[in-house]
Amino acid sequence: MAEYQRIEYTIDRSGKITERVLGGQGTNCLAATAAIEADLGTVTQRELLPEYYETPEVLAIDTPIEQQH
Repeated sequence: MAEYQRIEYTIDRSGKITERVLGGQGTNCLAATAAIEADLGTVTQRELLPEYYETPEVLAIDTPIEQQH
């Protein structure tokens, strides 16, 4: 199941755009914004939130392997 991420953008009077990803962990937040950043232009500064350093939860499903008779 995909995790929910919220991306907030703030544009100040000088035109500087600040992007903040909420609900992303690890490199998921970078992947979620890569295409948008490419369209906006050059990233001049990146500040990683504490969530970046968390390990995303991995869902493991145990499925028995069918035995051949």
